[in-house]
Amino acid sequence: MKQQLREQLKRQLKADRQIVVAAFQADGMPEKLLRSLRQSVDAVLATAWQAAALPADTALVGVGGYGRGELYPHSDVDLLILLGRAPDHDTRARLEELVQLLWDLGLEIGHSIRTVDECLSESQADITVQTSLLEARLVCGDAALFAELQRRYDAAMDPQAFFQAKVLEMRQRHAKYEDTAFSLEPNCKESPGGLRDLQVILWLAKAAGLASSWRTLATGGLITQTEAKQLMEKERAFKDIRVRLHLHAGRREDRLVFDIQTALAETLGLQATGSGANMRRASEYLMQRYYWAAKTVTQLNTILLQNIEERLFPPSGVALPINERFNELNGFIDIADDDTFARTPSAMLEIFVLMTERPALKGMTARATRALWHERFKIDTAFRQDPRNRALFLRILQAPVGIIHALRRMNDLSVLGRYLPNFRKIVGQMQHDLFHVYTVDQHILMVVRNMRRFTMPEHAHEYPFCSQLMANFPQPWLLYLGALFHDIAKGRGGDHSKLGTVDAAQFCHDHGLSAEDSELVVFLVENHLTMSQVAQKQDLSDPDVVAAFAKLAKDERHLTALYLLTVADIRGTSPKVWNAWKGKLLEDLYRITLRVLGGEPPSADRELKNRQQEALATLRLYGLPPDAHEALWKQLDVAYFLRHDASDIAWQTRALYDRLGSATPVVKCRLAPIGEGLQVAVYVKDQADLFARICGYFDRKNFSILDAKIHTTRHGYALDTFLVTEQSFANSYRDIINLIEHELAELLVSQAALPAPGRGRLSRLSRSFPIQPTVDLRPDERGQYYLLSVAANDRTGLLYAIANVLTKYKINLHTAKVMTLGERVEDVFLVDGAALNNTRLQLQLETELLEALKV
Repeated sequence: MKQQLREQLKRQLKADRQIVVAAFQADGMPEKLLRSLRQSVDAVLATAWQAAALPADTALVGVGGYGRGELYPHSDVDLLILLGRAPDHDTRARLEELVQLLWDLGLEIGHSIRTVDECLSESQADITVQTSLLEARLVCGDAALFAELQRRYDAAMDPQAFFQAKVLEMRQRHAKYEDTAFSLEPNCKESPGGLRDLQVILWLAKAAGLASSWRTLATGGLITQTEAKQLMEKERAFKDIRVRLHLHAGRREDRLVFDIQTALAETLGLQATGSGANMRRASEYLMQRYYWAAKTVTQLNTILLQNIEERLFPPSGVALPINERFNELNGFIDIADDDTFARTPSAMLEIFVLMTERPALKGMTARATRALWHERFKIDTAFRQDPRNRALFLRILQAPVGIIHALRRMNDLSVLGRYLPNFRKIVGQMQHDLFHVYTVDQHILMVVRNMRRFTMPEHAHEYPFCSQLMANFPQPWLLYLGALFHDIAKGRGGDHSKLGTVDAAQFCHDHGLSAEDSELVVFLVENHLTMSQVAQKQDLSDPDVVAAFAKLAKDERHLTALYLLTVADIRGTSPKVWNAWKGKLLEDLYRITLRVLGGEPPSADRELKNRQQEALATLRLYGLPPDAHEALWKQLDVAYFLRHDASDIAWQTRALYDRLGSATPVVKCRLAPIGEGLQVAVYVKDQADLFARICGYFDRKNFSILDAKIHTTRHGYALDTFLVTEQSFANSYRDIINLIEHELAELLVSQAALPAPGRGRLSRLSRSFPIQPTVDLRPDERGQYYLLSVAANDRTGLLYAIANVLTKYKINLHTAKVMTLGERVEDVFLVDGAALNNTRLQLQLETELLEALKV
């Protein structure tokens, strides 16, 4: 009998599910699906409950989302089995059979078995239990017992304590998701601006006895009918997305991960447009819609929270006039009249000016926020052309404090996008370049934030050199303006650096900036990528490279501004992209260029002499004989001294001066002077596959190579230096240094055959957005060497695979600049070799390199 019941209920659930899903695929109505799935499970639970023959004073109660009357395709069925008294042995056995049956049916149940007293005790101790009981719903069983639970629960509810606990819980959840709805793979349930934020509002309103739905919130005066309509629309959109996520993944999945975004977008009828560089994926349209919806929810959530808080904790303060338009109320800025923004539209910018001038203000009141939200449409062409409004906007950028808070609030309230229409186009726009982890608008604001931090003494320890330069830079607000416009033309097709200069120039003209200041802002927008490209991809030991960059930079003011923007920009892409090595390259380029701009012509001879003298001064500190360096240095050419810092020259000289003709490999390792990673020097009789052999060793150890300097001495020895990094270095660097010195030396002695390079595995992100590998091989300006540039998705073993191909064609490597940008690599090698003078062999080399870059 039990087996028959189990099979019958299984068939019933399966058939109901198929019908419900088919209906959703036909009509696209998520609420209907959620309700129908819940009703199907209700019916099965009622049958199972009746078959369990439990005592009369028991009840089956739905709690959580299921209690709310919603059931997503793969969500848990949260149940409370409510008992009138402690269960006897027979009742326990029957309960165990019931629970086992429900699991056998394939229902993912989350259940608890409690008396009324236990429910109340647990709810007082645990806010999660208290919240789940707030949405309790009787499925079947003793209605009087359930009514007693509700009556006693309501009597025990402390709305003020509940409000404080849920708001704290929400802030902790937001912090877990980095306080942004704009992550590239948001959780539509838990991320800021998602479904959970909507549920929190309804929980708080219900606990306070204010309302139980968006409509009753509106009739109760907590929100307007328009706001209620917007919230219902956004809630429906999020429910629709979550349902589709569950159905597509075939399991509970609430994250909009890259793998799913395109397929999900297509189920919603969204299609890719354009082609090549101008193509917009279907997923981009989906995600931009999602971000706009999350932004609306975040803003209305703020308004509602403040309104509910005011009902629960009536303000006791007196409004203190700021001016005829604004008051201060309990630490918040409030409008003097409900129609302040309607009568004086410029007050929509003035309120942000006042918050920068009064940093003690905690924010806006709900009344001010709501009024601003509804009147933002008055920011039109006439508003933007009004000289008063232009002056107010500049005052925000020029404020001594609070700039980034003001800009972020303006973006949240859509004021920034209304005032700068082209900024509005990039709100919520994704970037599929594998190293930006923020949408374009959030990246821009992050870059402005980074620039601001250079001005703050409390952050001076992060980037001391940047803070020092910023302290002496007049009008730093011009740098914020450059940051605000540097990526504003993303997504329009073409070179966004060039397109953005038009927007920047127009803004500067409209806002009355001087010709000199305007030129600086436009220069920053046009060249914001140049300094990083020169530092990370070109040979800074080449005087012609430095001279060309100095010509572009013009003077110290332009150079300093570009350096500060470049550092802020790289740091604003992703926490993974910036590292100390990139910082050193940029600082080196800045200092070398500054000397040239100061009148010192780029000279290899002078630079050579300076580095040798500085290295000798360091060697004297170690008590080496005055002539200890001479034998080694005679075997080193000018290129070696120009490509190594004085500290590196001194370190290597100290290690090798008495081992010039060593028959065994010399491997020396130390903590990198830049403060990140290890520096490894290898000195050994030159061999054709040396670079590949060393890369293979580091690859097997999962070390990342950031930089490689390859040099062959006049007497046929290789002197190669590598900068490598790995997460565990900081914890056990002494052991790792000893390990590298021992193992790598042994490997070079053994001359074992090179293993075939593995194909490696791409990350999930790289699989979703694969890069078409590129190889560019061209002679340098002097025709002495070739520059080999490669770009591809990052993966383990990539550099080793490249090194193997170069070894096969007997290509000599002189320098390697390995630039990792999140999930993307852009490496540049300086090479030469006989094969490069043969067109056929050069073509074969490029073809094999492309093959090696593929996965």
